[in-house]
Amino acid sequence: MLSERDQGVIVGLLVGHGSFGGDGRQPHVTLKMHVRHEALLRWLETRVPGSRLYGPYDHGGRRYFQWMARGPALVKQLLPILEEHITPELDEPAHERLTTMTERYADVIARARARSSR
Repeated sequence: MLSERDQGVIVGLLVGHGSFGGDGRQPHVTLKMHVRHEALLRWLETRVPGSRLYGPYDHGGRRYFQWMARGPALVKQLLPILEEHITPELDEPAHERLTTMTERYADVIARARARSSR
């Protein structure tokens, strides 16, 4: 269980810098940040069990890490927090991106939730 502070930090990061999407088969949430934010990204990885931190990468003169949550880490750990806190009142564009992802992958999310409730 995450503290209110931890939830707020996660929601703030993802509202401001996160990407809500998928690969055509499953949804994912990603966050790319400069390597100077490595400690923060490693903190995030520990708060969302099953999420992964990739990199560092060098691309286009930029050096960054990419954090990703998908599968059970997304559906069981992260998505309930995002659905509770990312509202139109908080940030309409982020809410629209989250809603688009959850609608596009509704069947996948429903199956994962059914598996985790067994």
